[in-house]
Order: sequence, then C-alpha cells, then structure tokens
Amino acid sequence: MTPEPRLHRVVCLVGFMGCGKSTVGKLLRRQTGWPSVDLDKRITEATGLAIADIFARMGEPEFRRIESEQLARVLAEASEQEKPTIVSLGGGTITQPQNTALLREHDAALIWLKCPIEELLHRCAQMNDRPLFRDEASFRQLYQDRLAFYEMADYCVDSNQDPLRVVEQILALGVFPRVTA
Repeated sequence: MTPEPRLHRVVCLVGFMGCGKSTVGKLLRRQTGWPSVDLDKRITEATGLAIADIFARMGEPEFRRIESEQLARVLAEASEQEKPTIVSLGGGTITQPQNTALLREHDAALIWLKCPIEELLHRCAQMNDRPLFRDEASFRQLYQDRLAFYEMADYCVDSNQDPLRVVEQILALGVFPRVTA
C-alpha cells in the first residue's frame, strides 16, 4: 500500500465518516498553502441542501450522482488552473467505480485516514448530521462494506491521534513538495 513517494497535483483524503478528513484537509491547506476542497461542503453549496436533506429528499442514488458530478468539477478545476489541490472526499466517494476511475485518471494520491471503528463510533455518535449513521450494527456493517475500498488507497495514515500529528505523518509521505521559507 505504500508506493515510492512522488509528487502529485491532487491529494485526496479518504476514509470512513468521523476519521478526520475535513479537519485534516484544512490543516494541510495551512501547512502547504495548497487550496483545499471539502467535497461534502461543495455538494451542499451546489445544491443548497445539507447532506442529510439530500439523502432524505432525493435518496442515496441521487446523492451519489451529485457527488460524482462535483468530484469531476473539482478535478477539472484543479487541472485547468494547474493548481495542486487537496480534496477531502466523502466516506463513500471511492466506493463508486466511476469516481475511482476519475481519481486515477487525474493521478490523485489517495491517503486513507485509518481509525479504529470504536473511535469512529464514539466520534460519530456525537454528530447528528450523518445520514448513514442509523445505529451501531448498520454503522459497523457499512464500515466492513467499505473497508476494501479504503485499503486500495496509495497511503495509509493513523488518524486516531491529534490532527496535527496526522498532518505531520502525511507531510512525511513525500507527496507534497518541500515548502521552503
């Protein structure tokens, strides 16, 4: 899972809900100066609806369609502007074959923020905006269903620690150019 480090123009954070993708994405932006995009936030801005409302009103298939559309836009913008970009993906983004193909086509580095399921449960139980968090049994099943997709990431970083330590681990991977003062 850990290939030879090389620089990428798009670095994507992947992982299950609650693993810290949004938080780490913001911190990486501060450390690297790269623009960052939170895909779920992009979806809410594009639709004017919260993620939970999209699921409730339109269903998961429509959410996944919108998600794929927004991912394609984010990657096209990064390519057109020739700007390196950090993208925090939704927990299910890479489970969709068309999204994975698009990410590979854009040579995106996928970094899995791995966190024990017990910690994910603890974190998500305190949030009320997770449409796929219904109960513990379905949460655990969804995690198991997605695990193989996360394991296909190019890199794996332990996110069961302070987010600043997670950022340090990611920067040590060598996928970002060295920042010189």
